[in-house]
Amino acid sequence: MKVVIVGSVAAGTSAAAKARRNTETAQITVYERDHDISYSGCGLPYFVGGEVDGIDELTPRDPAWFKARYNVDVRTGHEVTAVDAEARTVTVRDLTTGRTFVDGYDELVLATGVRSVVPPLAGIDLPGVFTVRNPSDARAIREWVEQRQVRRAVVVGAGYIGLEMTEQLTRRGIEVTVVEALEHAMPRMDTDMSARVDAELRRNEVDLRLSTRVAAIEGDDDGVTGVRVGSPDDGDTVPADLVIVAVGVRPNLELAQQAGVRIGPTHAIAVDRQGRTSVKHLWAVGDVAESFNLITGEPMWVPLGSTANKTGRIAGDAMTGGRLEHRGILGTSIVRVFDLGVAQTGFTEEQARAAGYDIEVLHNIKPDRPEYLGGKPLVIKAVADRASSRLLGAQVIGASGADKRIDVLATAITFGAHVADLFHLDLAYSPTYATKDPVHYTGMALANAISGQAPLVTPAELDRRRADGERIQVVDVRSAKDRAKSAVPDSVHIPLDQLRQRSGELDPNLPTVTYCNKGVTGNAGQNVLRNLGFSDVANLSGGNQNYQQSHRTRAPAPSRADH
Repeated sequence: MKVVIVGSVAAGTSAAAKARRNTETAQITVYERDHDISYSGCGLPYFVGGEVDGIDELTPRDPAWFKARYNVDVRTGHEVTAVDAEARTVTVRDLTTGRTFVDGYDELVLATGVRSVVPPLAGIDLPGVFTVRNPSDARAIREWVEQRQVRRAVVVGAGYIGLEMTEQLTRRGIEVTVVEALEHAMPRMDTDMSARVDAELRRNEVDLRLSTRVAAIEGDDDGVTGVRVGSPDDGDTVPADLVIVAVGVRPNLELAQQAGVRIGPTHAIAVDRQGRTSVKHLWAVGDVAESFNLITGEPMWVPLGSTANKTGRIAGDAMTGGRLEHRGILGTSIVRVFDLGVAQTGFTEEQARAAGYDIEVLHNIKPDRPEYLGGKPLVIKAVADRASSRLLGAQVIGASGADKRIDVLATAITFGAHVADLFHLDLAYSPTYATKDPVHYTGMALANAISGQAPLVTPAELDRRRADGERIQVVDVRSAKDRAKSAVPDSVHIPLDQLRQRSGELDPNLPTVTYCNKGVTGNAGQNVLRNLGFSDVANLSGGNQNYQQSHRTRAPAPSRADH
């Protein structure tokens, strides 16, 4: 059997390695138009910033290594320009010599990945304007930064790559402006969580311009000098010696379309659970291929290295007689933004509602470990299906421990856990790491809310109900000292230790919301009132901290001059 693979990053090399592990008789050839293979694309920003010293640390494998280890021929500097699916041939151009030749295959794997979206802006081709897709890009950016002694940079786009580049450039002492067309950084997250990322960027002196579009990039033959934001006629120019364009990626579909492969609803290649496309003997893996949502089974496309490695391995196994199948994805991800870990898995609140679920939403604010051993706040926003009690998704933000919790929650969702199951997980217990784990509290609170034992209300829901004219008595059960700092508007102050004696001041027939700083004492107050006969008592999800954060989210953003 002759296997030809187009593309040699995560998915392509995984397919080649697994195919070889299954059989010694196949002839396996990998064509790659670039010169770097099997590299860590996610590590590129850290090379630019200097956190990774040499690019070789991100490119540990070369064609000679693959030949010696797996007897796989990896031909770099070779671009596959055409596919003839009927004849089962590919046309290949040697980019060094310009020679073109035809190679045959029994099985063809498209691991062509994605390309950066480059908006059609005036000045987009100026020297000093870069995308970040491969080691060549990273080398060029670092060289530009060091040779030009860059002092000011503009990053267009506040997704994963944009945020990583912002962090690394800032840590090099460069003044960074981030321009994002949507309302918040990390727009894949819910607004009340992504706003925390906004705050962290501003805390680190990043000039964050939200709901802002780039009109043009300015400069001359010597390089970029600035970025025009707003409209060409009514905007302002942000000075810049460097521009990073990170507004997203799209699949490289040219070869697939040429071969007549079906493209799925996500605009990536439609495949079965082993990577087969609609054309016989043609497979697609990695970022160029669709996956499916583990919860709903619907097509889903989230280009991440974890999925690329898995799908490459699965296709390499299947084409050599194996039985591995892809089991779907949740879009689990994490990114470091200065001092915060920012993670998510499964559905956001917005996505769950759009999918038609009747959901319960919890904001759980707990230290990642005991505060007496340096624990720092960790915010978990979890979403569950009221009908089935199944956990649907979570978002976690904190200075420490976000990675552990998101992985536990992703595992729980993968195996169909109900929220009550989270409480029963036998997690590691030690004051140096965690005692009563935030995951346990998440399960308890969601289970109690769904059962009706301890209902929750989010800040957004409370505000909406009040705006609709509903009479709700809101009870602040904190101390006078805490209330003096900030409070939910139009709330009654009755500290918890006085609530039993003063409950007569409240109307037991009115919908009631209790709250504290983060939620625990508010729940205690909720229990007191319910046990005293109050018919409708909810606890404010995430307490006053979450309420105030929610309102800062809606406030106008400060400019750099306001700092």
